[in-house]
Amino acid sequence: MGDMKFLSPLSLPTILVPVLLATAVPSVAVAQEPQSAAPVKELAQLLASKKLDSIAARMSDNREEFVGALSFPGQLIVVWARTTAPAVVNEKLIRKDYREVYMDLNAASVIETRHFVTDLGPDGLKSKPATKQGPSDSHDLGAKSMRFDGNWREDKMSEADYMKAYAEADAAYAKAIQALIDEVKKIG
Repeated sequence: MGDMKFLSPLSLPTILVPVLLATAVPSVAVAQEPQSAAPVKELAQLLASKKLDSIAARMSDNREEFVGALSFPGQLIVVWARTTAPAVVNEKLIRKDYREVYMDLNAASVIETRHFVTDLGPDGLKSKPATKQGPSDSHDLGAKSMRFDGNWREDKMSEADYMKAYAEADAAYAKAIQALIDEVKKIG
């Protein structure tokens, strides 16, 4: 058998040890924080500090589009859309009838512009639940409903299309939440 030598990790050149360790340990994907996470956390804190369970506002870039939210323990439900009666909704907003604005957006909004988000946590719109069987956030746009449960195949779409839909929903949600934050900060 001759002179067979076994190398210990200590005898390997120092450059090879990190390379070997990196290939031996499977990589763990780091989940990216949703764009809406920080704004949702801020909104939840503001609502709690003002003892509010509902809030509504006009969207910053459209005079006929409004947003409303209901806050429950462990859940934030947000709807935004153009409305068929912006003057009426605006009057309710001026009177701080936030729950009424929320209900109007559910009932008297232009359906194809209506976004409806259920944020369980509330911790921002997540692309999939923390655990396989955990509750999923969802986003409805008009008549199309999207449950962010990580099962893009069940939705008959590619992972890339699923993640694109998620990213668009998360960005729109973050924008709507920011309008609500701005409104809460106006309350004395």
